[in-house]
Amino acid sequence: MLTTESGAPVADNQNSASAGVGGPLLLQDQHLLEKLARFNRERIPERVVHARGSGAYGHFEVTDDVTGFTHADFLSAIGKRTEVFLRFSTVADSLGGADAVRDPRGFAVKFYTEEGNYDLVGNNTPVFFIKDPIKFPDFIHSQKRDPFTGKQEPDNVWDFWAHAPEATHQVTWLMGDRGIPASYRHMNGYGSHTYQWTNAQGEAFFVKYHFKTNQGIRCLSAEQGAELAGKDPNSHQTDLLQAIERGVHPSWTLYVQIMPAAEAADYRFNPFDLTKVWPHKDYPLQRVGRLVLDRNPDNVFAEVEQAAFSPNNFVPGIGPSPDKMLQGRLFAYADAHRYRLGVNHTLLAVNAPKATTAQNYGRDGFMASNAQGRHAKNYEPNSYDGPVETGRPLSAPLAVSGHTGTHEAPLHTKDDAFFQAGELYRLMSEEEKRRLVANIAGGLSQVSRDDVIEKNLAHFHAADPDYGKRVEEAVRALRED
Repeated sequence: MLTTESGAPVADNQNSASAGVGGPLLLQDQHLLEKLARFNRERIPERVVHARGSGAYGHFEVTDDVTGFTHADFLSAIGKRTEVFLRFSTVADSLGGADAVRDPRGFAVKFYTEEGNYDLVGNNTPVFFIKDPIKFPDFIHSQKRDPFTGKQEPDNVWDFWAHAPEATHQVTWLMGDRGIPASYRHMNGYGSHTYQWTNAQGEAFFVKYHFKTNQGIRCLSAEQGAELAGKDPNSHQTDLLQAIERGVHPSWTLYVQIMPAAEAADYRFNPFDLTKVWPHKDYPLQRVGRLVLDRNPDNVFAEVEQAAFSPNNFVPGIGPSPDKMLQGRLFAYADAHRYRLGVNHTLLAVNAPKATTAQNYGRDGFMASNAQGRHAKNYEPNSYDGPVETGRPLSAPLAVSGHTGTHEAPLHTKDDAFFQAGELYRLMSEEEKRRLVANIAGGLSQVSRDDVIEKNLAHFHAADPDYGKRVEEAVRALRED
């Protein structure tokens, strides 16, 4: 039986109540008003970044022993399985954008562990454009729609990068062959940030996560991406949905790089700088396990749009590092969800723990369903057998020293804004270099200010003389046409 939201039977769902045949409608038609009012409120604020996303459920299975580095329970034994939800996304575009565009991709994993949910929020690149969160709103504003023109402007995009030389590494990634993945299944995922693992003996290690696709890397050229985005804006969503529905379950192998905490201070690069990688020859990849996606959400809005990932959702044995961008995101992500979904968003099915039960003193707020009975108190400590603290920290403490203030990140021996961008360029084949230069020149040549172009060219020259020379020549040729 069709009912109203209060449970009353609906007599007619085809015709509104009116004052006589052909007359004006009646305010007393509760079913009509309820339907229209709910329809007006079906959309919630979209994410400022990562608005367009796709997701799926699956599991993570441990394949290798890492108990010497972390006492996280879900990593405690070979063969142990943990349910996961993974959300893929584009970063800069709106909810109505296309999938096959040149943009970093979000790769966010929620592990429903027996010690609570662990959220690992990353991208499909191991680095990012900036290394301090105070610059993040400015960076995103430069990449989003201009307040006057209402569209993304090359002047804004490249002007910000001109003033952020540390972005050169990520720009090289973005403009290279991996800038447009062929599908979500055919790209890697990275934790990007540096995290801390702590073992049972209290020893601390810094780690970086690498999810390597088992489907192989597949990417689109700029021309292929533009064609696909026009033909099917939902191409990546369609591919993921259909693959899982027909039983082709995508998977990734998780590897980590592990740095003993004592080595961080003297490492040649700042290990907490999000614009830098740790070369594999310094810290080789060590296999951890396998992530498999095997079930599509039943409702995209309820389970993908309302999925909330917060990098401050740690579990015992895993914690933060001094990575400045990570530190800023520990606040920003959770706060974004409180704004979009409300303070009780953790009670939604996709965000609630599955392998354990949340026990705390949070009460009330919009859409509260956490009363917990007449004898449950909302304060602690108490005399009523409420949940109590464990006294066991999740991770090892981070050493700090010095005076408070606004400090630039400390420079290590090999730190600069350009060296790793040049290393990445020199790893590329001749054809990869050609496509990279063409992609950069295609955007940079549209900038109206010569000084902004010159500043960006200086960055590519600093990364590698050949890199700079080829970009400069390509930009000049396009501007002379």
